[in-house]
This record gives sequence, structure tokens and C-alpha cells, in this order.
Amino acid sequence: MTEPRAHDLDSHLHAVQLAVQALCAAHPGPLAVQLLAQWAVLRPQLLALQQSLADQRAVFDALPDPVCILDAQGTVLDLNLAGTHAYQLPRQAVVGHAIHLLNPDLPPDHLQPVWDELNQGRSYLVQVSNMRSDGSRFPVEVHSAAVGLSQQRCIVAVARQLGARWQSESHYRLLMESIDKGVMLFDRELRVLSANPAAHRILGLEHIPQRRAGNEPSQWMTIDEHGRQLPPDQWPVARAFREGRIIPSTVIGMHQPASDRMTWLSVTNVPIFEHDQDCPQYVYALFSDITELKRDATLFERAQSLAHIGGWEWDPAVPRLYLTSEAQHILGREPAPTDMQQLLDCLLPASQASLLQAMQGDGSRNFEIELHGMNERGHEFWARMIGENLATEPGSQRLVGTLQDVTERHRAEQILRLQARTDALTGVLNRDALLDELSRWLARQTACAALYIDLDHFKLINDVLGHNAGDQLLRQATARMIQAIGERGLLGRLGGDEFLVICPADAHSPLPEQLASAIITAFGPAFTSGSEHFTVTASIGIARAPGHGHSAAQLVQNADVAMYDCKKRSRNGWSLFDQGMAQRQLDRLQIESRLRQALEQQEFHLVYQPKVDLRDGRIIGAEALMRWNNDQLGQLGPDVFIEHAENTGDIVRIGHWVLEQACQQMRQWLDQGVGLLPLAVNVSYRQFAGGELVTQVRQALARHALPGHALELEFTERVLIQDVPATTLCLNALRQHGVRLSIDDFGEGYSALNYLRRLPIHGLKISPLFVSGIPHNRSDVAVCEAIFGIARSLSLELVAEGIENPAQRDYLNQLGVRHGQGFLFAAGLPADALAERLRRQAADTPPR
Repeated sequence: MTEPRAHDLDSHLHAVQLAVQALCAAHPGPLAVQLLAQWAVLRPQLLALQQSLADQRAVFDALPDPVCILDAQGTVLDLNLAGTHAYQLPRQAVVGHAIHLLNPDLPPDHLQPVWDELNQGRSYLVQVSNMRSDGSRFPVEVHSAAVGLSQQRCIVAVARQLGARWQSESHYRLLMESIDKGVMLFDRELRVLSANPAAHRILGLEHIPQRRAGNEPSQWMTIDEHGRQLPPDQWPVARAFREGRIIPSTVIGMHQPASDRMTWLSVTNVPIFEHDQDCPQYVYALFSDITELKRDATLFERAQSLAHIGGWEWDPAVPRLYLTSEAQHILGREPAPTDMQQLLDCLLPASQASLLQAMQGDGSRNFEIELHGMNERGHEFWARMIGENLATEPGSQRLVGTLQDVTERHRAEQILRLQARTDALTGVLNRDALLDELSRWLARQTACAALYIDLDHFKLINDVLGHNAGDQLLRQATARMIQAIGERGLLGRLGGDEFLVICPADAHSPLPEQLASAIITAFGPAFTSGSEHFTVTASIGIARAPGHGHSAAQLVQNADVAMYDCKKRSRNGWSLFDQGMAQRQLDRLQIESRLRQALEQQEFHLVYQPKVDLRDGRIIGAEALMRWNNDQLGQLGPDVFIEHAENTGDIVRIGHWVLEQACQQMRQWLDQGVGLLPLAVNVSYRQFAGGELVTQVRQALARHALPGHALELEFTERVLIQDVPATTLCLNALRQHGVRLSIDDFGEGYSALNYLRRLPIHGLKISPLFVSGIPHNRSDVAVCEAIFGIARSLSLELVAEGIENPAQRDYLNQLGVRHGQGFLFAAGLPADALAERLRRQAADTPPR
């Protein structure tokens, strides 16, 4: 409502009336007559307008909520009577001022979101805090709408105080907490959004699960009044959602397995709709506990059958034992027991004693026991019995309770206990079970021994032939060990390809060594996987208690040390722990510890062993070899520390350093005029696995301006079986860059010939292990000849390593092996010494 107001217009009309009359009296005539006629028409219209304004103002001021009319900039154009009361300000103090007078916290652009909504034809709703003239605040919910007044768009803002709503909600909460009916609010997913205390009490819950009930069948077993189990989509609350109507009083039974509690309810479900929706948004479930009213025997029997819970009653004064049909079914006796002695006859002795003790009490306390018995078919059963004394007189008894079949649970627990002690793959004891048994032996001060068994080269076979073949091998190996051990010891699997045997043995008993020899003998025949035949051996470490350890952990650790010593020496055998092995273990740990700082402390350097033409002894290449010079450990060769570096993963950083140093040295030789000499660098399988080898090689060659063929990478057969597809991609990328690729120590590992045929390698290097025995050892000769045949058939270059005498050189030369290296020609040389040899060789070579 804007100016003028009704009483102001009334005074204006009276003034105009007097002016017209005065004008007509002063100027009589036709014009005066015409003026009076027009005024006679206009005056009733103005009086009607006056009355309309008065009516509108009356309606405006009669509204119970504060109403403001604002212009587009937020200036108050009018305020109704409820607003003057709410803000404790007269209308004149508000009109003409910005709305910030009533809400100082509004941001400068507060009208922007309002107009955004109003321009879309929608109303705007917001909750804010308004201020009275005394500075006090009160919360309001403001509904805003757009209206056209005096040819301008204005905002009508109705502020509804929230205090009344809050009070109403408080009354509602108090009502929900006070009534004895259970009330639950469900959403469309059948999740319980809220529940009053009566619902908690009736259902016997400490809390209502905030999740979809249908996903928790173990939480609720719901049956109808005829004893049929209801799936969640047939629950009354689900029907209310689906049918969109009130589902009147429905009888359902709810059973909780966790508490053995059956509660019968009378439930009414009321759907709640919002925003003119066709489907309910929520459903209220109102229910009462009618368990005490539900005594129909048929329904109880059906419910007990569904839950595998029977009922019983025992009155010693009669004496008579009553069992429901489900309780009779659980006991599995025909005819059913009718007295306590017949019930005891169904049970095993320990359970008989438990039941008698429970029932011979003073009757003042309830009891819960578990019974173990045998039915008439000879099958075991387990049942949980709960009893309550209903007698009111002191010293008297009338016991009632439930009997629940828990046989399946017991069987599942037995399986779990067995699984907890058994290795799933092999069926023998697992690590925890065997170590527990060993700990018990040691606690009883039983003299015993531990045999730590590791299958040699199992990982290679597992990687080459696949995990299925590896699992089959482990099962075959386990079967052989079980047969070899018999009843003389306990076998368990520690994990992977590692096993442990424990056996009783005093200081002079030969049993541990006998068992180790029996296991090694059992591994003699080849293992099979499909059409594949392969040999697997075992390395075994033996430790005796108490001499080698007083705890299970210490004894097994020392047996592991002995096994590691056997594997380092020869494999396919056994070793008995001694303190020297422990010292070697400490040495290994010391090497690995100091190895981590060796690179940063610049303790590594390279030497270069020439590769020669066996026909004339000319140097045709070289291999970069690492040396480690540590202040405390002295100078160490790669055979001492490389394996440790691979175990710790430090080989990746060290290998990158070697690659950089080798390329840098080749560049120095070129700059010194020595000439380009192909240089071989050893690469670990871990460098391939890291995924950065190709990038590192490319960067090193580019950094030192070297062609790819200047570098040769040597790697063992282990690289080939780590990840064949990824390895092939890596090798192809290196070969495309011109880098030469050779397999080092060929013949020691487990290479499949089809890998050699497919992989982009240039050459093979015969292991010194085989070169050392030629030409006199027939086995080594046969191996060398076989490798030579493989290389020739695949057009691969062949290099023999470890040549130490002329006889070896001459035999290899005669065989057709053209290149070799070894102490016969030179050990590893410093870079300057090798450069000097190359200069002399170039000077002695006649020009072609």
C-alpha cells in the first residue's frame, strides 16, 4: 500500500468540494453548471476509490505476518501493522529506508538471487534473522513474490516468524517420545530414518540400523500372521510405498537371530506425500507390541520352525517335560523325551553335566548353555538352550525356554578352525599352526629340530610355465615330502616355495639329517606338468633346540640361515646350523646396510675386461665390471655384492650409475683418439622391471654423443621370464636404437628355446661354470657344444667367459667359438691401462 492513504484522500475531497462551490458562486453561468455536473459524476468515483484504499489497507494491516513492499532497489515502500509490531518501529520510520534497516547483515547484492527466481516466475524462500528496534534478533522465513505497482515491479516480502514452528516441532518430538506406540519413519529405500523410544523398546534394539533393511536378512526375519516368511518387498511398509495408501493394522512377527527374540506387532503404515507427488516420499509405521496376545500354538510352531528354534517347559513337580515339535526335531529322537532323564540321554556326558548344573540352581537366575548330543541316526547336533524360571514362590521351579539348533554354525566354526590351521593349497599345516606347535614343544622343553626347506629354482618354473603349473608342483612336492617324513615329523608350509618340518630330536638323534636326506631323495625323480618334465631340488637348513634357539622364532631363523648357506654352496642338499653361518648372515646384513650409502659416498669404480678374438688375441671389445672399495669391508667384486643390491633394490640406482660411467668413458676414449670400442654393461632384471631402462639408455647415449652400437647390454636369463611381453617390448626398443643385446651366463638358468627364437637378442655368453671344466670334463664339454649348436642355429654371436688357460682357448677355437674373455687375456683393467693396450694394438696392426 503506497500513498495516498484513505483519510488523506478524504480531506482532499472536502477541499475540492469547497473550491468547486466557491468557483461556481463567483462565476455563475453555463460553465458553472457544467462544472457542477462533472463534479457530481467524479465525486462518487473518488469516494469509491477512497473506500477501496481503506479496504486494502485494512486487509494489509490484518495480515498476521509482517509484510514489506520493496521497490527494485530494496527500498521499503510500505509496511503493514504486523510489521510495525514485529520490528517495534512505526511505519514512518521504515518507509523510504533500505531493507537493511530490518536486516543489517544482508549483503549488497542480496536482491540478485531474489530477482533471478522472480524473473523465472517462481517465488523466493529464505531463512534470515531480522532485527527489532532494540537490537534483538528473531528468526524468520521470508517468502518473496513479484508484483506490479504504480507502473513499476515491486517485491512483496512476507516474513513468517519461526518460533511457532519450532515450538510445534518440539511438541511433536515430545509427543513421539511420550506415546507407547512405536513409530518409525522409512524412506523409499526402506531405510529407517528415525524411530521413537517406544520403537527401540518394543523391538529390543539399542539403535535402529541406518541402512536398507532388505539388505540385512540376518537382522530381521519377518513372518505374517500365518507363519509365512515375508520378503522385504512384501512388508507392510513396502506395500504402503507401492500402493500409495494407508495399510491398516497388520499382524507381523519379527525375529532377531542375534537375541533369539520373537516380537509380534500390529502395524499401521501411513504414506506421506510431498509437493503433489503421486508416489509417497516417506511412510510412517505405527506399531504396538501384541506378543502377549499372540498365543496361537500353530503360529508359534511355524515361527519356531522357520528360525530353527523350539520351545520347552519343565515342571519338576509333575514331573513333565514339554517340547514343541521344532524342539523334538532338533533332538532327533522318536518318541520325543517326556522327562528330564530322557532328555539327558540325548546328550553327551559333558553336556549332561552342564544341563544338570543349570537346572539344579536356586531358580532365581536365567541360564543359557550350549548342548552337544547325538540323535537316533547317530548324527551329532549342537543346540543352545535358554531357560527362565516362571515360578513365583521361593525355592520352586517352573522352567520354560527355547532350544535353538546351532549345528550348522558349529560345523562352520570347525571348518574355519581347520582352515585357520591348514594351508589351502597343499593341505598341510600353515605357518601359524606349525609355529604354534613348535612353541608348545619348546615350552615343554622338548628337544626338537626344525628343517627349513626351499625349492630350488621354483620361481623360474612358476614364471615360465604359469601359476597353475607352479601350484601343481607345490602339491606334488608336498605329497613327496609327506611320504618321506611319514609319522616322524610335522610338515607345514611357510609360504611360497618354503616349507618347515619339526621333529623330536635330542642332541645325538640322527633323525633331522635322516629326514633331510629322505626329502632330497624323494625329489630325485622328475616332476611333471602336462607334457613338461623338469627337475626340482631342495635346499634344507637344520637347526636343533635348545642349542640353536630357545624360541620358535629363533630356531626357525637359524634354520633359515642354514638353508641359505646350503643354497649358496651347492643347493640340492642340507646344512646344519653353526655360529659361523650366523656370522655370515650378519656379514650379509652389514653389506646390505653399507651398500645403501656406497653410491653417495663414491665408493664404486669401474674396470674393463677385454673381449678378444680367440684366433689372434686381438681386443675387439670390453666389458665394464664394478668394484666396490669400502673403508671397513675392503675391495669387493660384483660376485659379493650384486645379489645383495638386487635383494634390496639398490641395483636400480647403481645400474643407472654404471650406464652413465660407461658411456662417459667411451666418450673420453673417443676424445683421446683411442677409437670406438664396443663396451658391454651388465643390466639387472630389476632394471628391466623398473620400466625406465630404455629412457636411461637413450639419454646416456645422447648425453655423450654415442651411437647405439657402441653399447652392449648383458643380462641373465632371469630377465626373460620376469614379464615376457613387457621384456620383449623393452628389448625391441633397445635394438631399434642400435644397442646390442646378449644373454650372460647362458645355461645356468631356465630358458625356453622358443623365447630365444622370438626375442631380439644378438648373442649368448657361455657361463664360466661350464668353461672351467673343458676340455677334460665330459659334461661341461657336452654343455658347451650344445650351447654352440643353439647359437649357430639361431645365428647368434657366441662369447666364452672365464677362459684361464690355453687348453680352454684352443678347444673353444676348434669348436668354432670365435670370441672370449678371461684371465688368460687380462683381468679387469683401469680405463687408462686398457686405452694403452688399444694404442699398442693399433700401432702393431699393419695398414690394410
